[in-house]
Amino acid sequence: QVQLVESGGGLVQAGGSLRLSCAASRSLFSINAMGWFRQAPGKQRELVAAINSGGSTDYADSVKGRFTISRDNTKNTFYLQMNSLKPEDTAIYYCAVDLTWGDLLYGVDDWGQGTQVTVSS
Repeated sequence: QVQLVESGGGLVQAGGSLRLSCAASRSLFSINAMGWFRQAPGKQRELVAAINSGGSTDYADSVKGRFTISRDNTKNTFYLQMNSLKPEDTAIYYCAVDLTWGDLLYGVDDWGQGTQVTVSS
């Protein structure tokens, strides 16, 4: 089991930036895939960005070119840099890890507590 602690959410104006952090309780080398989901009111949860053990990244079409996922193995932390934020990005963002398959779309083993991102217009 991996404990995940999120930080970095907040309120920003459209066009602004935020960086979300997810600190893991153990080495990222032991995690097959890590990434970020979001859930907005009235909408289904969606996978925003992911990075697997091989370094391959995936992004939702709605954030491609604006968001970047990265990791810092020395800090056991991974990040979501969000630029050019839009009001439709408003949601609770959850970091997540997969310890088994290397694909967050297949399954999630542990979740962060969530952090609110609100983008005003």
